[in-house]
Amino acid sequence: MLDLILTPTVCALVILLAHAYFGLHIIKRGIIFVDLALAQIAALGSTVAVMVGFHAGTPTAYAFAYAFTLIGGLIFSFSRMEDSPVPQEAIIGITFVVASATVILLASFSAEGAEQIKETLTGTLIWVTWADVLKILGAYVVVTLFHYVFRRPMLAISFTPERQRHLRLWDFLFYASFGFVITMSVPVAGVLMVFSVLVIPAVIAFLYTRRFLSALLLAWASGTVAIVGGITVSFLWDVTTGPLLVCAFGAALILAAAIRPLIVRGRARGIEVPEFLAREEQIVSPIALQPSAEKS
Repeated sequence: MLDLILTPTVCALVILLAHAYFGLHIIKRGIIFVDLALAQIAALGSTVAVMVGFHAGTPTAYAFAYAFTLIGGLIFSFSRMEDSPVPQEAIIGITFVVASATVILLASFSAEGAEQIKETLTGTLIWVTWADVLKILGAYVVVTLFHYVFRRPMLAISFTPERQRHLRLWDFLFYASFGFVITMSVPVAGVLMVFSVLVIPAVIAFLYTRRFLSALLLAWASGTVAIVGGITVSFLWDVTTGPLLVCAFGAALILAAAIRPLIVRGRARGIEVPEFLAREEQIVSPIALQPSAEKS
């Protein structure tokens, strides 16, 4: 069984590494459903590519998906306005609904439309190959290097946006890199798992700490437990991997929420708790809060 579950497990863990980082940004911004919207926009791009004659999973199909996410990123970066009478989350929700409806309409013109919609939601993780894993890993390395080189403005736009000049430009670059990650992960993991792996580990992390680096490590740890446990159970019970993984993430969140009061009571009784679990009033990013020598 190990040889069967190894490839999808490694692939899911690679997806987790990138999505957990973006999840911390998304939770801090309070735009929880932006991942779901971008994932659905990427799925719309792939559907359009198939409708005009290109095969799913080809470079052209990925190009269509990424082009659509860039449009979504442009919309989201320019809809971020502090004094707007319309919350940005409303714009994100509208975009998601319209993209979802368009995918359903386009799929209705295809004989395989129902199966295509199902794959869009649940993915094809169980059939992933090592070539797919390397392709996704290579794409994520590029995004990681980009965020490392521009780590100061990338963190500032989420944690201290009032101190970052050219906010919309950097916001668009953030969504462009985020959309690239989404484009690579949705065909494999599906919309539901992509949303779960982005949001739930970040929520679990912020239950215990408000420090960015500690939260990132906790998100990776909790996501790893959910992925390994979920994929193993799906093979043992012979059930669909994608939906079960989403349920595994939900179970991990419930467990983390149940354990947290025990840790709080333990601290109240003077039981020593690791320093990184100390909650603070604000989410602290050691880079974003440093004075910026270059505001651009």
